[in-house]
Amino acid sequence: MLTAPHILVAMIVLPLLGSILNGLVLRPAFPKRAGVIATFFSGAAFVCALSLFFALGDSPQGISWSVSWFDVGEIHQKWGFKFDSLTAVMALVVTGIGTLIHLYSIGYMSEEKGPSRYFAYLNLFLFNMLVLITSDNLLGLFVGWEGVGLCSYLLIGYWYEDIDKAKAGMKAFLVNRIGDAGFLIGIFYCYQLFNTIRFDEIAQLLATSSQFDLHLLNVAAFFLFIGATGKSAQIPLYVWLPDAMAGPTPVSALIHAATMVTAGVYLICRMNFLYMLTSDTNAIIAWVGVATALFAALIATAQKDIKKVLAYSTVSQLGLMFLAVGCKAYFAAVFHLMTHAFFKALLFLGAGSVIHGLHGEQNICLMGGLRKKMPGTFLTCLIATAAICGIPPLSGFFSKDTILFSALASGTTQSNLLWVLGLVASTLTAFYMTRMFVLVFLGNYRGEGHPHESPFVMMFPLILLAVGSALSGFLGVPHGLHLMPNFLEHYLSKVLVEFPEQATAVSEHSAMCIATGLALAGMSVAYFFYGKLSRAEKSQKVLRPLQFVFANKFWVDELYGVLFVIPFQWISRFFSKIIDPLAIDGLALLPARISSGVAIVLNVLQSGLVQFYLIILLLGGLWVLWYSLKGWVI
Repeated sequence: MLTAPHILVAMIVLPLLGSILNGLVLRPAFPKRAGVIATFFSGAAFVCALSLFFALGDSPQGISWSVSWFDVGEIHQKWGFKFDSLTAVMALVVTGIGTLIHLYSIGYMSEEKGPSRYFAYLNLFLFNMLVLITSDNLLGLFVGWEGVGLCSYLLIGYWYEDIDKAKAGMKAFLVNRIGDAGFLIGIFYCYQLFNTIRFDEIAQLLATSSQFDLHLLNVAAFFLFIGATGKSAQIPLYVWLPDAMAGPTPVSALIHAATMVTAGVYLICRMNFLYMLTSDTNAIIAWVGVATALFAALIATAQKDIKKVLAYSTVSQLGLMFLAVGCKAYFAAVFHLMTHAFFKALLFLGAGSVIHGLHGEQNICLMGGLRKKMPGTFLTCLIATAAICGIPPLSGFFSKDTILFSALASGTTQSNLLWVLGLVASTLTAFYMTRMFVLVFLGNYRGEGHPHESPFVMMFPLILLAVGSALSGFLGVPHGLHLMPNFLEHYLSKVLVEFPEQATAVSEHSAMCIATGLALAGMSVAYFFYGKLSRAEKSQKVLRPLQFVFANKFWVDELYGVLFVIPFQWISRFFSKIIDPLAIDGLALLPARISSGVAIVLNVLQSGLVQFYLIILLLGGLWVLWYSLKGWVI
């Protein structure tokens, strides 16, 4: 009989088994066969997560399993997994939405040659994400952390024959290594401070002892946050995520919605018992989060590539999640993580449906009028767009406003400013998402070819995600609305410690009304200017200087190129042309070159020719004779 720990291990291992079967054993040549295998194992992992959710119940200890990993001196590390309420929410999101993305990929990649590699990577991605969220210690989490980084590199650069796509995968890999270096330093600091890296033990030590140096706790928390900025694409390490659009669209949905980018938010929420004590680091997190949300939203307003708009939208929404954790509102961050997974996966898969129906076109200026051509995609994307804009009673309304009010009620000296900046970012979100929706679905068709609706295997995931985008917000209805109990907050209270909200001049209900009013205003402005192309052209002429800056993304990539890429290239060329061949290779090859020279001389002397030996003998004899005669004459 299977016990809960056995099911926990099965949930993690099943996607790995699917990856092995698709990538190494069966390697089916047809997309449908490879997709069915991958989707089956992903779906089986979701069933395991669902059964663990019900088995967990109200148990505060959770479900755990561990085995000895390694022993080095006094370090005795176990490979441990734990399934608690936070893990349950993450696992259901990862496996549930991940399974829908697998299913969608069967239709989207229907013309792909060699699909087994693609589906093997998808399953491997899911496996590593499950390792990340179920590990009961920082080191095991780091293994999954690196695993999803590897899989993102493989999937972003899936079409590696295209050099630009290969470079995008490499960029994601290298930028994340910067954050990972900070994460490793944070792990070392934690071990030095607590002599353990297990979450439960660190939490117990912090709860029972006050002897820890607050400065060192802030340092450890800060370096862990550096790791989070890499995975969750925050300033200054956000630049890899927009380029991640080079991979297939379902990959974008998987990275942006269900897996990789949520890892940084999850890390800080998992370590909430540490961050509750590190006010200095929390202030940095909050300001980085709100700055990222605002900065990315401005860039998104001028993008023409449908996937780039959604990419910068993801960066902006992640910024709001970091604003929440910086204000110690961990529930609000997880709540928005969950709702965002639904509507952002739907938006990306909807974009994939549009791209599929337009035979690869991604420029929103060459779309329009798809409401009639693709009615199913239109309706589902309408729900997702309204949800991310924060229109009640859809999911984004509840989760986004929970974050904004948490910033206002954080009690910090600059909480009002954080709230205002968050409101501006949210209003910009409503503007650029409505702009994208209007240019894609409304008006007249401006492109070439004949658009068509996607097949049912692609539409079915869109329908389920639309339901989640509409209804998932009711799991965490804010207390200020007095509608129903906040189930999600109660469920996560066993793991997440919430900072008590401070009294504010604006009530929660009023704050929601303000945010909703601004969202509607942003949508109205976008519809007014982009509902008719004549107005859009006039507005572009007036706002051309700003749009030029936003369209070029503030030239951050170019700045990084001048400050970091070009100098490193010069240094690399210097080392490759001078230091490496002359110093390193020269010293390493010196004994070989000496031996080679000696061998050449000996080879001449030991030629094997009798004539040569006779000549040497004759010359030697003449020399002896000359030497003897010279001495006799003297």
